[in-house]
Amino acid sequence: MTENVTEEAVMMTAEEKEAFAAFKKEQAKKAEEQKAKEQREVYSKMVDEEIENSIPELSSLSEQIKATKDAVYGNFKTILEMKADLFGSKMKDNQRSHTFTNAAGDKRITLGVYVTDGYRDTVEDGIDIVKEVISGFANTPETEALVKMVLKLLSRDAKGTLKASRIVQLRKIAEESGNERFIQGVQIIEEAYQPAVSKQYVRAEVKDDKGQWRTIPLGMTES
Repeated sequence: MTENVTEEAVMMTAEEKEAFAAFKKEQAKKAEEQKAKEQREVYSKMVDEEIENSIPELSSLSEQIKATKDAVYGNFKTILEMKADLFGSKMKDNQRSHTFTNAAGDKRITLGVYVTDGYRDTVEDGIDIVKEVISGFANTPETEALVKMVLKLLSRDAKGTLKASRIVQLRKIAEESGNERFIQGVQIIEEAYQPAVSKQYVRAEVKDDKGQWRTIPLGMTES
């Protein structure tokens, strides 16, 4: 005996169809939100794991770089002392870097320190004197250009510091003007100069096949 199964179509009104469609849409939205939440959790977990894995390696690398730099400075200590003895009269007291090149001329190492410009409070007295002098210049096209140049040299960087290289230019202008008050103001600025040594550095370079100097990358941003 064969049993016949018939399927009866479910008839829905327009309102029911609309409600059912809204229900399906809401379910899909919740499923998508759940999926996005799970993906964010996976992402956060991956970030945490990679940070935990990477920090020890980077810390180790940092210690190796520091140890290598200290070793290089230690190895060159005697050479620097000999250089001072051999060429002391020709070496500047404030020399901030020393470059050593091998006999073949294809490798060189530079040891130096980074220096940031800084000034004692008396620098403001010198600046005031310079501005006082240039404000008294006759108002002609020539002196107007000079005033603009001097004010530009006295402008400060983003950190509010005068650039020492600009003061050198200012000294030249003052001497060329022959104005004693102007020269005095620049001298006060120069005497207030108080540079600060920040960090030691090592730079290594080799010549390539074309005879061009190429820096050996020693930092994370240089490779």
